[in-house]
Amino acid sequence: MELLLLSSSTKYAGRLLGHALGAVTGLLAGRERLLFVPYARRDHDGYTAAVHSALSPLGVQVEGVHRSADPVAAVHEADAVFVGGGNTFRLLSALHRQGLVTAIRKVVGAGTPYMGASAGTNVACPSLRTSNDMPIVQPSSFDALGLVPFQINPHYQDPEPTSTRMGETRQQRITEFLEDNSVPVLGMRDGAWLRVSGERAELGGTEGARLFTRGADPTEVPVGRDLSRLLKTEARYDVD
Repeated sequence: MELLLLSSSTKYAGRLLGHALGAVTGLLAGRERLLFVPYARRDHDGYTAAVHSALSPLGVQVEGVHRSADPVAAVHEADAVFVGGGNTFRLLSALHRQGLVTAIRKVVGAGTPYMGASAGTNVACPSLRTSNDMPIVQPSSFDALGLVPFQINPHYQDPEPTSTRMGETRQQRITEFLEDNSVPVLGMRDGAWLRVSGERAELGGTEGARLFTRGADPTEVPVGRDLSRLLKTEARYDVD
């Protein structure tokens, strides 16, 4: 598989995909037609136009899957697939409704490059259980694409030691997830991404990540770290 899983599509004060344009260029080398999946946001046309503008310097033709009369056929005909960010529950609900979960799994498994950002990275995991989003709609299933066998938490934020906020931190929420599931969770800060090529996975970007595993303290993951071992994860959900 060829995957580029971004924590975010934009960094603060930056332009869409600007911080990751080099990585995007590498993923899409030799590919002319990119199928964009905008279902995580309500304005499909506006979102697709923004991605087209961001990628036009690469000479890539961006097409929105929502404009296709047959979305499944569009996935099979695409040179690459990009699933954008927004609300993960809305996104996964649409993917199931359109029959695209199976279609995307099949083409990506056969070699079609996949890029995800935020919600698009969430759904590359086996489940959306580590999303930060509010469940504004109810998908038919929490089962996602499963392109990687572990979980990712995009937009990961470190606890603030001096904060007086009483709500749970991301670390606390991931710890709660691991109380009931035995699956590694990679908390990627904004500016970080995971590049998967075949059997190799490496953290890239401008920011690092934290890796959470059941029964252990979280560990810091610097940019450039080889995370290929995570591709051999045997995930277990709903464990005692």
